Amino acid sequence: MMIFDAIRESHDLQRDLCRKLTASRGDMAARELLFLQLKVELMAHAAAEERHLYVHLLMEDGGLDASRHALHEHHEVDELLDDLSVRNKKQEVWIATAKQLSFKVRHHLKEEESKFFQLAGRLLSETKKQQLARQYAKEIVRMRKHYAAEYQTVAVNPASGLLKPAKPAVDKPATRGSASAGAQLRGKSEPRRTR
Repeated sequence: MMIFDAIRESHDLQRDLCRKLTASRGDMAARELLFLQLKVELMAHAAAEERHLYVHLLMEDGGLDASRHALHEHHEVDELLDDLSVRNKKQEVWIATAKQLSFKVRHHLKEEESKFFQLAGRLLSETKKQQLARQYAKEIVRMRKHYAAEYQTVAVNPASGLLKPAKPAVDKPATRGSASAGAQLRGKSEPRRTR
C-alpha cells in the first residue's frame, strides 16, 4: 500500500461524515455524535498526515509551497471545528457553519487528491511511499484513540482502527438498602431520620 491509498481511506470517511452531519435534522444526540466522530477523524488525520507526509515534502524545494498551502487549510478546518464545538447545535448558524466546514473539507480533499498527491508522487521514492503508508496507518489509529479519549460517546474499534459510537454506560438499577447500611457508608452510626 502507498501513502496515498492509506490517506484516501480517511478522506472517504471524512466525506461520508460531512454528508451525514450536514443532512442531520432533529435528533441532536445523533448530530452531536456525528460531529464528534468527524472532529476526531479530522484531527487524527491532520496530525498523521502532517507527520508522515507533509513534513517530508517540506524538506523538498518542490513540495514547500504545496505543503504550506495544505497546512494552512488544516488550520482553517481547525478554526471551523472550534466554532462548531458549542453546546447548542440546534441553531441555524450552527448548521450553516457545519456546511461551511463540509465545503472546506471537501475542497481540501479534492485539491489534495488531484494536485498534491501527484506532486508528492514525483518527489517521493516508491520505498518511501510504502514506508510512509505504514507509519501513517499506525499514527492515525493512535491519534484517533488519543482524541476519542476526550469524549465519552466516541471510541475506536479495536479490530478496524476506525471510529465508532462508544457503548453507552449501563446504569445499575437503583436499589434500596437499609438505613443502617447507608449511615455506615456516610460514616455515621445512626440512620438519617426522615419526617
